[in-house]
Amino acid sequence: MKLFQSGRLTGFLLAAAIFAIDQFVKYYVMFELRLRERGQTMELLPFFDLTREDNYGVSLGLFSAQSPDMRNLLIGLTSSIALFVAIWMMREKAKADIAALGLVLGGALGNIRDRWVYGYVVDYADLHFGTFRPFLIFNVADAAITIGVLIILARSLLSREKPETSPDPSANTAPES
Repeated sequence: MKLFQSGRLTGFLLAAAIFAIDQFVKYYVMFELRLRERGQTMELLPFFDLTREDNYGVSLGLFSAQSPDMRNLLIGLTSSIALFVAIWMMREKAKADIAALGLVLGGALGNIRDRWVYGYVVDYADLHFGTFRPFLIFNVADAAITIGVLIILARSLLSREKPETSPDPSANTAPES
């Protein structure tokens, strides 16, 4: 099982790219656009704003970690999940699944770094239609994780691997007339 075979290197490079893009955008939002305070908003489009939020929880704000002990527990838990995803990616054969796992891994690493450095995950992407918000405020890492998980679910539910069959010499005989 080599890193350079079957697209595994591509999966890890995709994870690194997602991590880098996520961290760059978070830096840009916080320091270049100066959205440093929770709740600060910058309207970009009628349906999309940059709204700074500090997410102390995990998905959908669940399991809020306000104390250092809870934060460290979340870092440990999400790091364990990221390690599991990396091992899965090293064992996976399907290139589409490797890419999806790369999205998940890169997003997870971006959010783990935030929690380690800031004590929370920096969210900023606010999609809305008037007052209707179909999503919570999110970031590039969250989007990558969601897209990666959806690809894995769709592939597992919709695609069926064809079993390899060895040629049966008796099956290829034509009926005698």
